[in-house]
Amino acid sequence: MTIRLNARLATIALSAALTAAAFPAMAQVMVGGAPMLASKDIIDNAVNSKDHTTLVAAVKAAGLVETLKGPGPFTVFAPTNAAFAALPAGTVDTLLKPESKPTLTKVLTYHVVAGKYDAAALSKMIADGKGMASFKTVAGGTLTARASGSAIMVSDEKGGTANVTIADVYQSNGVIHVVDKVLLPN
Repeated sequence: MTIRLNARLATIALSAALTAAAFPAMAQVMVGGAPMLASKDIIDNAVNSKDHTTLVAAVKAAGLVETLKGPGPFTVFAPTNAAFAALPAGTVDTLLKPESKPTLTKVLTYHVVAGKYDAAALSKMIADGKGMASFKTVAGGTLTARASGSAIMVSDEKGGTANVTIADVYQSNGVIHVVDKVLLPN
């Protein structure tokens, strides 16, 4: 009985590993200490990440929760708490004030691209674009992606560059790429 049970558990584990390898979109990714489930939307996953509490607070303050819970699909370049903390002192506090809502909304929607672009799609677009690919953001600005070895870097209109630190965090309504800098529109 024990041998059969152990063999069955080994078969299940192997099957799960092969499924995750064959279908990476189904593999569970951990972000900020929490599992990101492809069956949940962008907001329902983001609220569980300890690395994205500032982003979640900003999305709430900007009134973008319902938008990012919508059908999408969206590609979100999601800055971490450390990325927000690297902004000049007082910037986040100022952006979170009610009177700054239009500016906050512009900054946040600058991190969102309509469509679902996982790392493979981004890499193909970069290769097809001879080293770079440009994307129109929901805010109306442009982001530019480039390859850096096997990693992807995203540049804003002001020349700032963010590194994708965790790619392909699949959501029911798109994909998130965790980035280490806040991207700023003109």
